[in-house]
Amino acid sequence: MKIMSSIRNLLILMGALLCFAAPSFAQVSVSVAFGPPALPVYEQPVCPGDGYIWTPGFWDYAEDGGYYWVPGTWVEAPEVGYLWTPGYWGWGGSGFLFHTGYWGPTVGFYGGISYGFGYFGNGYEGGRWDGGHFFYNRSVTNVNVNEIHNVYNTRVTEVNNRVSYNGGNGGVEAHATAEQERAASERHIGPVAAQTQHREAARNNPELRASTNNGRPPIAATQRPNEFKGNGVVAAKEAGAPYKAPERTANNGVAGTENNGAARNEAAATKPSHAKDVQQPTRTAPNTGNAATDQKYQAQQDKMYKQQEQDHQKLATKQEQDHQRATQQKASDTRNQQMEQKHQQQTDVMEQKHTQQQQHLQQKQAPPAQHAAPAPEAHGGEKPK
Repeated sequence: MKIMSSIRNLLILMGALLCFAAPSFAQVSVSVAFGPPALPVYEQPVCPGDGYIWTPGFWDYAEDGGYYWVPGTWVEAPEVGYLWTPGYWGWGGSGFLFHTGYWGPTVGFYGGISYGFGYFGNGYEGGRWDGGHFFYNRSVTNVNVNEIHNVYNTRVTEVNNRVSYNGGNGGVEAHATAEQERAASERHIGPVAAQTQHREAARNNPELRASTNNGRPPIAATQRPNEFKGNGVVAAKEAGAPYKAPERTANNGVAGTENNGAARNEAAATKPSHAKDVQQPTRTAPNTGNAATDQKYQAQQDKMYKQQEQDHQKLATKQEQDHQRATQQKASDTRNQQMEQKHQQQTDVMEQKHTQQQQHLQQKQAPPAQHAAPAPEAHGGEKPK
């Protein structure tokens, strides 16, 4: 009886640990100096059955091959009531970071990226859960009504600018709302096994590399995960925008100025992996010419930087406690490596958040743009060329 009781207690403890750990899977991975190609244009394959939810295609990155396309596909929801929040690329201050997607009861922030088919930058318009069943919005999803009867029609405004990343030069300017931030902190599940296998198969397919397909992948979407052949495969109709892969040097670095491989390696080498190593940003005093306005802006800056310093201290303390705990428990090399990767991700997320806050405040405090006067017409009534 004691043995059975001990086993039961152990199972309960393991279950509690799994529930506790569920929201804390790695959400940020990969840092690339240059942004991904634009999103290609393609049609959605028909939904294969009731309970499948669309997960849009996206550009992923492999060090040995650059950006490659992960085809959009239909995936069975891991739990009733769960929806998919797509991953997205976002500017992190020194490079583009990929934020991994997840399953949860609420669709969170995915960078404001318009992936199409219900994912138009904010929430999901392709369907909804009702009474334990998923109902499909036929206005934006491809469903065979002869096989699936739980459908409805609601027209939505579609935004298809094909921009594939948030922030940086030319990226989508969108910030997470309070509700979306709460969604990220709710209990959620990372990509299921079928999605992981689908992503790995895409990585190993040379035809899906942007350097090969120039932003127009021959497999843009599939009816089911990891099925890259057959009637359920859809090719891209066109590239989202002209794409030219950066030239790669003999040492596999990226040539050029903005996309320089050596610069990327240097940035990776100098990028702080712990909160205690982060350098505080250089502060500039507001100078609008109005003393009262400058004082107001200075107060806003001081408040922001004070909160950011507290964030640094809090995370630095937590990371140091992790190191001490690992030393006391004589953690293995594998566990220490996992801990360091986790610390790098935590630091990257914090720095991206702080950079966005600083940019937002700078935009808010920027003086209104001065509209230039129209150019005078040239003599003789002709407009200057």
